[in-house]
Amino acid sequence: MSSSRAEDAAAAGAAGESPIVIEATARSAHYWRELWRYRELFVILAWRDVAVRYKQMALGIAWAVLRPLLTMAIFTLVFSRLARLPSEGQAPYSLMVFAGMLPWFLFSSALGGASESMVGNAHLIGKIYFPRMIIPAAAIVTALIDFLVSFAVLVALMLVLGFAPGWQIVFLPAFVLLALVVSFGPGLWIASLNVKYRDFRLLVPFLLQLGLYLSPVGFTSGIAPPEWRALYGLNPMVAVIDGFRWSLLGGETPLRASDMVACVTVSAVLLWTGIRRFRNTERTFADLV
Repeated sequence: MSSSRAEDAAAAGAAGESPIVIEATARSAHYWRELWRYRELFVILAWRDVAVRYKQMALGIAWAVLRPLLTMAIFTLVFSRLARLPSEGQAPYSLMVFAGMLPWFLFSSALGGASESMVGNAHLIGKIYFPRMIIPAAAIVTALIDFLVSFAVLVALMLVLGFAPGWQIVFLPAFVLLALVVSFGPGLWIASLNVKYRDFRLLVPFLLQLGLYLSPVGFTSGIAPPEWRALYGLNPMVAVIDGFRWSLLGGETPLRASDMVACVTVSAVLLWTGIRRFRNTERTFADLV
């Protein structure tokens, strides 16, 4: 602690106040307590991001509705009409595609928002100190709101098609949480790298576009070649998307235990290493942005 900071803390103590002193090298336990202490800032930043996104309500909601609908139409035309790939059980192909797009858009929006969050809040980082992890965490809330809007469209589509989910729907919140965990680890990695290497912001859209076609969004996991099935299952979004479909389409999508284990393992490793990377570089953010 510098002498000026020590003097400020001593003055606050003499005045009977409880000083808040946050060091960049603080122990992890102290850091997590500070995150909880700054929970109101998290709410403010999250509300600000949502308000900016939906300030023009018609445009914001229209984008959250039209994006999955247009993607569903294109994927249905390409994979069902042209490639003639099978659907899941009795579910219409368009409904299967929409159920797969929901978790993918949640993942991609959360990852993209988290990775851009530090650079986008450079003015705030350079002025005051607070636990920086609040910023990428708050950015994920906007993706969750977009997901809820798109989910309402899915409910309307299921009503129109007369397709009702089974008891597996109770597990849907767990797969929503898993999708957020899958996105947050890489989001922390890229957010910390973006501060120093701005070229990463150009790489993220390309990787997400590539991941869209490597994940079972427009097709089912059943078409994966057996010799590549283990490698294919290392993609954590495979288990998330299959889990969404299993929850929404009445259990007609088979769930592989190996995919779930791989998803949880890969997500945990990415989250743990992402937090470590973010914490180790956090002290330099104010100087770099």
